[in-house]
Amino acid sequence: MSSQSDAACPMPTSPRSLLKMFLGERPRLVQRIRRIVDNEAEAEDLAQETFVKLWHRQPKDDDSVGLLYRTAHNLALDHLRAQKVRQRHQETAQAEEQDNAHPSPERVAATLERWGNLVAELDALPERTRRIFLLNRVEGETYAAIAKQLGVSISTVEKEMMRAMRACRQWQRRQEEE
Repeated sequence: MSSQSDAACPMPTSPRSLLKMFLGERPRLVQRIRRIVDNEAEAEDLAQETFVKLWHRQPKDDDSVGLLYRTAHNLALDHLRAQKVRQRHQETAQAEEQDNAHPSPERVAATLERWGNLVAELDALPERTRRIFLLNRVEGETYAAIAKQLGVSISTVEKEMMRAMRACRQWQRRQEEE
């Protein structure tokens, strides 16, 4: 609170008087917020957000100017919390990006082994099933285009794709179990 008398002053109940009170308190309010967030522009934005929040609020008989300062204080703390969450998220994303950009030799070896197992799984499929799967998943061909190219029905392509996908799901389950 800016002073003892501020806490006792009743909060304005009309939009015009709320605006007048806000404009009178604004410099002190921005200064108080700036001490919390340590940024002048953010303090200005949070002061404006305080006004808007109170503008849309239904006034109560026991409201006082202290509500203006409490609201601003709470918004500033919320802002700091959100900033910390964003910062943690950004640090995590950067760490993951760095891990992916420079994987360890063990990670490379494990990935190569897993891909080798998947290729072996696909090689174990019947030739037509493997070809349909690769045309769809690697080449991006539609079922209709594959059916035309191989001289089979779309239903055959669908059945062969289901067989290939079942093999991939089984491989994935085995990988997750390891």
